[in-house]
Amino acid sequence: MSSEKPLPPISGPSPAGSAVMNHRQILFVIFGLMAGMFLSALDQTVVGTAIRTIGDDLHGLSLQAWVTTAYLIVSTISTPIYGKLSDIFGRRPLFIFAIVIFIIGSVLSSFSTSMIELAAFRAVQGLGAGGLMSMPLAIMGDMLAPRERAKYQGYFLAVFGVSSVIGPLIGGLFSGASEILWIAGWRWVFLVNVPIGLAALAMVFRFLHLPKVDRHSVRIDWWGATAVIVALVPLLLVAEEGQVWGWTSVAAIACYVIGVVGVIAFIFIEIRMKDDALIPIKLFHSSTFSMATIIGVLVGFGMFGAMMTIPLYLQIVLGSTPTESGFQMLPMILGLMIASIGSGQLIARTGRYRMFPILGTGLMSAGFLYLTFLKFDSSFWFVAGGMLLIGLGLGQLMQTLTIASQNSVGLRDMGVATSASTFFRQIGGTLGTAVMLSLLFTIMPLNIQSSLSDGPTLKSALDAAMTPSVATAPENKAIMSLIYTDIVTPVEKGAQQAAHAAGVKALVAKGVAQPVAETTVPAQPLDFSKPDVRTQVVNQVAPTIAKKLKSASGSSAAGGSALNDTSFLKGANPALSKPFLTGFTTSTIVIYWVALMVVLLAFVLALFFKTPPLRMKSALQEAADDEASRTDADLMLQHSAEEMGALVEPGSYSRGEGKLSGDSTGSR
Repeated sequence: MSSEKPLPPISGPSPAGSAVMNHRQILFVIFGLMAGMFLSALDQTVVGTAIRTIGDDLHGLSLQAWVTTAYLIVSTISTPIYGKLSDIFGRRPLFIFAIVIFIIGSVLSSFSTSMIELAAFRAVQGLGAGGLMSMPLAIMGDMLAPRERAKYQGYFLAVFGVSSVIGPLIGGLFSGASEILWIAGWRWVFLVNVPIGLAALAMVFRFLHLPKVDRHSVRIDWWGATAVIVALVPLLLVAEEGQVWGWTSVAAIACYVIGVVGVIAFIFIEIRMKDDALIPIKLFHSSTFSMATIIGVLVGFGMFGAMMTIPLYLQIVLGSTPTESGFQMLPMILGLMIASIGSGQLIARTGRYRMFPILGTGLMSAGFLYLTFLKFDSSFWFVAGGMLLIGLGLGQLMQTLTIASQNSVGLRDMGVATSASTFFRQIGGTLGTAVMLSLLFTIMPLNIQSSLSDGPTLKSALDAAMTPSVATAPENKAIMSLIYTDIVTPVEKGAQQAAHAAGVKALVAKGVAQPVAETTVPAQPLDFSKPDVRTQVVNQVAPTIAKKLKSASGSSAAGGSALNDTSFLKGANPALSKPFLTGFTTSTIVIYWVALMVVLLAFVLALFFKTPPLRMKSALQEAADDEASRTDADLMLQHSAEEMGALVEPGSYSRGEGKLSGDSTGSR
């Protein structure tokens, strides 16, 4: 009988590394992540509804763009920083830090006494928001295998759906109240984040517990972070303010130059920092990651830019209130959730996802093409059809592109890959919003004037403006004083003078002396309350007025007025408001054509999108299995050493040292 002892069974990865997290634990973690994401998603919709009231109360409505820009710039810049730091220090502490900072920024914002202060405090909020939006996706990437991850995306999209519905309602409720508990109503727009944030913190502390993973000690890329700030702040600033400054102004050119220098410096710094870079260049060595990033930028550009015009159309053309328009966006949310849940289930069952970027961009393209047939008198249900198609497309893209990016990296780079994907999509969305809205406000005056100079439209508007009962109606006072009074007053005066001259001429022809005829003819012979009188005058003057409008500059009152304040359209006579509604609709159609071209480019790229099979294990599971394999290898080596009498340091081979403990020189 041999005296050798049997080797202990070498447990493979499956037994040792199995069940890092079960389904129940995963659900608890998701609850904590959803609470944090709800905090950020709700804030965006609530503030968007109340910003006009806030601007009026702080006497700085013209500065409201700075409030939005400050939040947007800081949240965008902080996104990749959160990703990198979470790879170093762990996801949970960074997520908690983001929630705390967001709560602090919310409290500070509620004490604002000017729009400048509010912009500064919103920047603090943005610092927290960058982590609230990127960390949950990174944590999901850690604890769920790519193939299983898609099943849980519906929970997160439900958060966005709920916030999109109740956000405008809460914002309208708070901004419409003069005081709530002796505090101005609009300040509760920010204070409401405090209880929600504290609840999110409690859920995170209670449920968000991830297995510990050894983190590699790396350098923090502070120079890269600085270069990101130098690159993005001026570019995002000119994107937001270029319409006001002028795209060729000194300030705009300075932003272009500084931004380009920052981009070049960032690239060189990231190459130098290698694996420790804020956004490692090695990520782009993967064709999957690179293509997913490019498609994400294009989709973000088309989606965010064009989607800004749908709520404007609902409010300006269909006359919906901000709260109503929030509910009317439900078709898009519904399509997004249906497509996300459906595609997620298919990905989990089949492990294949190549078709979803193709279908997603195809459906988005179909949605924008559908909206190019929009008219000023289209019903809400027509618009709802376009929103549903766009939602069905987005639902197949938002999770798929993120999963593809995460599937292309390991645990070490999971956070930075996730945040980089989110970061570039935000960049695309920011540029899309700025470019699309700039284009909209540039062509809108010309389209409004073109609509007003259209023969039938102009005649109908003039007829209504010259009707005494319409012109003096309280609901038409604003639109009359802003536009039509300056047009109609000379027309009516000229018509009266012409009628008086014709009467004098008729009396003189009958032999009445000129002076006597002048005093005999009534000074006000025309009654514009009579349709036939108005029709005769309108038919005479309409061609001349149309010619003047066509030759007028785009900054004239007829077009430029619609850019600053559209409240004059509320309740106005349809004939008076039709030129503005038609011009605005024509302008939005141009935006939809641009969005269509951008998304079609994404569709073409999606046809060449290479999608490797999704990994069957989560990043945490892979790390646990690797650790188990190293431990088993050490046990086997130690057992062999004991049997053979060799002095091998346990773990030396698995660590790559490969030397005997008794031979310090390493000689044979």
